[in-house]
Parts: sequence; C-alpha cells; structure tokens
Amino acid sequence: MRAGLDSPRLSVSDLARVASFGLRTRRVRAALSALGIAIGVAAIVAVLGFSSSSQAGLLAEIDRLGTNLLTVTNGQTLFGQTAELPLTAPGMIRRIGPVTQVQYTGSTTANVYRSPYIPVVNTNGLGVRAASLGLPHAVRTTVAQGVYLNAATAREPVAVVGAQAASLLGIDRIYPGERVWLGGMWFYLAGILEPAVLAPEIDDSVLVGFAAAERWLGLDVHPTTIYVRSVTSETAAVQSVLSVTANPEAPNEVDVSQPSAALTARADAQGALNSLFLGLGAVSLLVGAVGVANIMLIGVLERRSEIGLRRSLGATKGQIRTQFLVEAILLALLGGAAGVAAGAISTIVYAHLKHWTAVVPTTAWAGGLAAAILIGAIAGLLPAIRAAQLSPTEALRTV
Repeated sequence: MRAGLDSPRLSVSDLARVASFGLRTRRVRAALSALGIAIGVAAIVAVLGFSSSSQAGLLAEIDRLGTNLLTVTNGQTLFGQTAELPLTAPGMIRRIGPVTQVQYTGSTTANVYRSPYIPVVNTNGLGVRAASLGLPHAVRTTVAQGVYLNAATAREPVAVVGAQAASLLGIDRIYPGERVWLGGMWFYLAGILEPAVLAPEIDDSVLVGFAAAERWLGLDVHPTTIYVRSVTSETAAVQSVLSVTANPEAPNEVDVSQPSAALTARADAQGALNSLFLGLGAVSLLVGAVGVANIMLIGVLERRSEIGLRRSLGATKGQIRTQFLVEAILLALLGGAAGVAAGAISTIVYAHLKHWTAVVPTTAWAGGLAAAILIGAIAGLLPAIRAAQLSPTEALRTV
C-alpha cells in the first residue's frame, strides 16, 4: 500500500459480515464453544430469577395475610419453669384501643390417634389445643372441608384438624361419623382447616372447644397463646404494651412476637444460598471463556491464508485485529443470549408451578449479556493480536 493513502475503513455491516464468517462456516464448533457461556449465563439468570420470584411471592403472601398479627405466649419464670398466662389476659388485651381481634388457644397434654389400636408412641408430633371460636379469622385461615367449632360443638367431643395434622392422620375428607381417638376417647371430626401460614402451630394441631377440653381433657382453661390483631399503623405501639397488659404482675414471663416478621426475614434471606449457585455459574462462564479462546486460536491457525490474502489486498493490522475480536464477542454474545433465554424460561416455568409472579431482574439478564460480551472480548484479545501480527508473506505460504 502506497504511503500517503488513507487506510480503507470497514463499515459496521461489512465488519459484522466479515467477523461472522468464521461462525457461519464452523457452526457446530461455534455452538459447542458458546455452550459453556450459555450454561453459565442461564445459571445466573435462573438463580436470580428464582430468588426474586420466590421473594415476590412471599411478600405478596405477607401482604395478603397482613402484618398486624401479634402473638402472646407464656414464657418462663426466673427459675426456668413454664410460666402461666392469667385467665384475664385475653380480656385485658381487648381493652387496648387499637386492638381489633383477640383469639386464643390452650395447650393440653392429650395425644390424638387415628384409632385406639395405634401404638401410643406414634403421636406424629401432633398437639391437641383448645381454641376460641374466632380463631380461623384471626390467623387468616379458612375451613377446607366441613365446618369450624361453634357455641354448641365447643362443649361436645368434637374436633377440627389442622392441614398438616389431617395429612399425618390420613384424613383427606370429612364424612358423617368421622372420628379420631383423642385423650382416650372418641371425638367426632367437624372440619379440616386450610394451612395457616402465620400460625404453623395450628397446622400441626387438633382443635377442640375450651369447655370440651376442660371437661374431658383436664385443661385448666388458662390460655397459652393469644392471637392479637390491631390497626396496622399501631402494631408497634400495641406490641410494646402487650406483655405488661397480659400479665401486669410479671410482664417478663410473657413472650410477644410478630409472625409476619419471620416471613419478612425469610424473604430477605432468599439470596443466602445464591452465592453458591452464582459461583457455579461463574465457573461455567470461565469454562466457556476458555472454549472461546481455544476456538479463536485454532481459527487463526486455520485461516492464515485468509489473513494473508486480506493483508495483501490492503487490510491493516487494526482491521484484522478488530475482525477477530468482534468474532469472539459475537460468539460469546450468542451464547449469552441463549443462556438468558433459557434462564428466563426456567424462571417462568418455576414461578408458574409455584403460583408466583415470574420476576426476571434486569440485573440478571443485562448482567448476563454484559458478562458474555466482556468474556468474549477478553478471550478473543490474544487470538486477535496474534492474527494481526501475521505478515502477509508468511501467511500466504500456507495457500
């Protein structure tokens, strides 16, 4: 090329056509090289998508259940013994202005079995609790089958089972005459509850009326757990006075908690294991980068005649270098795009199965594509430099 003449410039379309030539002529090799990057990006997008969708579903569940539920339970005395809530505790709590609902349960020592022929040690970890009549509404659950206790059945040997308790007892429906062996006698079943997300202890319990528990199960009618609903904006203020209101003589023997706080903490901790899976995704990306670098180095060796011909026709070192660098970036970008698509589809399917709203964070797909481009640029840099350093005469020797 004569001195003084400007070097020819490649347009964007010409550069894309020249850079994609190697990918179009070696499709299988290019696809296999991009596979590592696709797997890594898909893992990153899927992990972040699963986590975000799970978090969104859990927060939506919290919003539905409300954050204004507080529980008051009997704590321990100074001597480490189980304390006792006063009989007047529910009534005293009802006097707090912002409180809208107060329901309670009392734990018994009775065990429940499907029949009297079950060994006594096979309790399945189920508890038997006396429950007030408005409990389901307070903990935001409903009756899945049958009916809940009422003023009449609460005085009779009649029970309602929680969702998990029904499963462990092998009860999937309520039919006339359905009974369980409870406290050494038969109790008729009135209904099965839906899962109580904010009160999981209800799921593992069989519920009877306080009058029935006192008469047949020896309950002393002291409440052990009180469920309190308040005006949402006043929940913190109500929580601060619950212990002293429930037991003025020994407020230190009362435990107060907010069940939704545990769910919120769970939502915040959804990404706790993400680092492990993101690390696996990064390893896949590294393997993909090695594959891209390998195919580009091989491509330089195989295409020396092409490089020599282009150099002899006036292509500059910079154009050769740009060609192979863009080719590596395109290869990695194709793998990244395939990975983003696979990760997004996985997230959508998983969220649909869990009945959540599918969420694919922008940081996931945009970060995946950016990582792919960066990896392509880094992996293709050395092969591009080697291709540009080939002299036309030496390259044409292979023709």
